[in-house]
Amino acid sequence: VTGASFVVFNGALKTSSGFLAKSSIVEDGLMVQITQETMESLRQALRDKKDFKITCGKADAGDVKEYVDICWVENEEKTNKG
Repeated sequence: VTGASFVVFNGALKTSSGFLAKSSIVEDGLMVQITQETMESLRQALRDKKDFKITCGKADAGDVKEYVDICWVENEEKTNKG
């Protein structure tokens, strides 16, 4: 689990790169590089207020995967107030 001050979603990752998605820490935030197709799915999930999971890593890496989960919560009091 990584806490971040901000998240950047970059939809310019090419399918030919061999990655499903890439995540990296940038200053005190998180940058997630995703394909254009994943970006469209993410945008729709945000519009619909649905949870969304992005699987990061090489497409052929086997079981070792990293995930970026976008979750909607009911109780805002438990979230970061900053």
